[in-house]
Amino acid sequence: MNPLPVKWQQKYHALASQRPLLAKFILGGILTACLFFILSAIFITLLFNGRFGPIPSTASLKNIDHNLASEVYSADGVLLGRYYIENRLPASKEEIPECLKQALVAAEDTRFYKHSGIDYRALGRVFFKSILMQEDESGGGSTITQQLAKNLFPRRKFWLLSLPINKSREMVIATRLEKVYTKEEIIALYLNTIPFSGNVFGIKTAASRFFNIEPSKLKTEEAALLVGMLKATTAYHPIKNPDRSIDRRNTVMARMERNGFLTQKELDSLKALPLKLDYKVRTHNEGIATHFREHLRLQLEEELKKLTKPDGSAYNIYTDGLKIYTTIDSRMQEMAEKATEEVMRKIQANYFKHTGKDKDARLYGNDNLLNQQVKLSDRVRIMQGRKASKKEIADALKKPVKMTLLNWKTGQDTDTMLSPVDSVKYYLSLLNTGFLAVDFKTGGVKAWVGGLNFKYNKFDHIKSRRQVGSTFKPVLYSAALEAGINPCKNWHNKHITYEEFDGWAPKNVDDKYGGYYNMEGALKKSVNTIAVQVILEIKTDSVINMARRMGIGSPIPKEAGIALGGVDLTLYEMISAFSTIANRGKRPVMHYVTKVETRDGNQIKEIVAPKPKSFVTAMSEMHADMMRHFLTKVVESDRGTAHRFQEQFKHKVPVAAKTGTSNDNRDGWFLGFTPDLCVGAWVGGEHQAVRFLETRLGQGSSTAMPICSNFLNRVYGSKDFEKMLENKFTEMDSITLDKLDCYGLRRKDSDSLDVVTDSIVTQPATATPVVNDNKEDQSQENQNN
Repeated sequence: MNPLPVKWQQKYHALASQRPLLAKFILGGILTACLFFILSAIFITLLFNGRFGPIPSTASLKNIDHNLASEVYSADGVLLGRYYIENRLPASKEEIPECLKQALVAAEDTRFYKHSGIDYRALGRVFFKSILMQEDESGGGSTITQQLAKNLFPRRKFWLLSLPINKSREMVIATRLEKVYTKEEIIALYLNTIPFSGNVFGIKTAASRFFNIEPSKLKTEEAALLVGMLKATTAYHPIKNPDRSIDRRNTVMARMERNGFLTQKELDSLKALPLKLDYKVRTHNEGIATHFREHLRLQLEEELKKLTKPDGSAYNIYTDGLKIYTTIDSRMQEMAEKATEEVMRKIQANYFKHTGKDKDARLYGNDNLLNQQVKLSDRVRIMQGRKASKKEIADALKKPVKMTLLNWKTGQDTDTMLSPVDSVKYYLSLLNTGFLAVDFKTGGVKAWVGGLNFKYNKFDHIKSRRQVGSTFKPVLYSAALEAGINPCKNWHNKHITYEEFDGWAPKNVDDKYGGYYNMEGALKKSVNTIAVQVILEIKTDSVINMARRMGIGSPIPKEAGIALGGVDLTLYEMISAFSTIANRGKRPVMHYVTKVETRDGNQIKEIVAPKPKSFVTAMSEMHADMMRHFLTKVVESDRGTAHRFQEQFKHKVPVAAKTGTSNDNRDGWFLGFTPDLCVGAWVGGEHQAVRFLETRLGQGSSTAMPICSNFLNRVYGSKDFEKMLENKFTEMDSITLDKLDCYGLRRKDSDSLDVVTDSIVTQPATATPVVNDNKEDQSQENQNN
């Protein structure tokens, strides 16, 4: 059955009999047109039904959401760093300068303000000039709006039809975008989505990366350079290809002149300008507070897992554009980093000078440690994976090769020739440190230095457990006071062998005995023999309970040796304990985040800073004040273990502190506080086999203490914190003063007597004390100061 009308059939047969070729041509054209319209209808139906990728509705386009980096801010408003998959920050339309808009329009879409998403004239130009006449500078057919659609909704592959299908989809989206947004908003959206180079997305990040400024501060030549990069981000990268970049910049400005945005005189002047960059690469390995930012990232990831957005979806620290506000003070953080770098250079120099020659195994610990670390190296694992023989591996490890090392003197990368084995020896011999400063009244962390170089050592030494030495003694004496021990009670400084503890005979670091000491004197001189007597009297459980109340959560052995610091704890925990004393017995809740806001500026209500009202009382104010008094004597007295702090600290600010050194000088500690800050530092080798051979060099007063004094000198010497110079410790009441006035004189140095003036300590019934005067037979265990 023929679907054509009878009249049409008659005309066709007449034409076919007279001019058969023409008739066939007309019929073919009609059938082709019908087929085209049918296929077009099918294509459009499939397109709008999302068969070639989603076509967003007008409503959904009003809520465009792309990945944004989350930002971390200090308490004083300084950007510390970002977390991202795509390093992108949003710029509002108000932040886009006129010169940038003009450069973009001139280079990418000269009829931008005249079309509604699709420039049909430009499409014709592309066909005739770009395709037929092969003119490279004729421009492309895609408008800025179409390019925005492509950036927002990435293209898909459809074999040979990929280009027409994707182009059609982008045209539809572009027309919808034009209905939702103004031209100025479309430009802002486009500039926020475009990639520039590497992991740099959006104009705000690009302006910061290449010129270290906000987009609103961009000059015409700078805007033209960034817009010019869009054609080929690698080919026109100003660092990698500066000459090409300048040529492309000038081409963009020439187009600006052609479109009336610049005069010829302005163009000539701008083209003569040299390339001026302030290139700043901000990676996770660089900037300030690197270890803190990594710690914060891990903690915040865990915290956000417990929470959901109002729409029920999960938060993502890498894509949600969160604003994370911390307690860190950027000024104190920089001071802390400078202090650790400066002091550690001197300590490292001392270590190399006094520990041994270059090939001395004591420098890197021992050969067993070296062999263990070499076997764990990537080089050995790769060669083993290639089935290399042991001899081949051994030969390769001894052969010098080009490598980049961390220069301990400068803290920078250094290119050198060194064998892999020698490089392992070098890194093993580098000492490290951790430093922490906290406002003990609020619990807010002010400075966090987890190590010297995050790129080469990401391990955070604030969280590492190391033997704390005599810095644990304030916990012991706090427990003694809370147990009712009179602060004026005297103990005999004698060397005792405890048979019930397998002949344990703890000795003093100076190996001197005799006389009697009360708590103040025993802590001031860090007398080990008395610390043991105290813990045996009050029992280990009371000391462990006090440690828990002061914020120490790590495992603590139920042994008398903890009185001498025979316990592995973190710097974070020790700061909590000393902050409890500084805060007059109330343990502050240490924290570093004050609030987190979404990209819309709404605060996540579940994340809030703790309030002082929530602080737990660990000990009475009276006993905390007594401990603070004892610790000030450790610093002020000429016989205190931290007396050299007075020489290092140049300001008339009261300081309470304690030093600590673990067995064989493996760890050096200093914990202390002023009326404003609680500070602490640890210094040691990455592995405990790496240590100073001489106590005078490796003890806490020689390593960790100079870091803290250097930091405090910077803080109290800064105009930013000069008001803190006026602060003093809270005065003790008369009752507390009377209890401390052991001899009725309230004199400065009344802690050690040659005769018994109060009471003679009696040994516990379970102990079998033996006075041991044979110094050569004394145990080397727990030589803590």
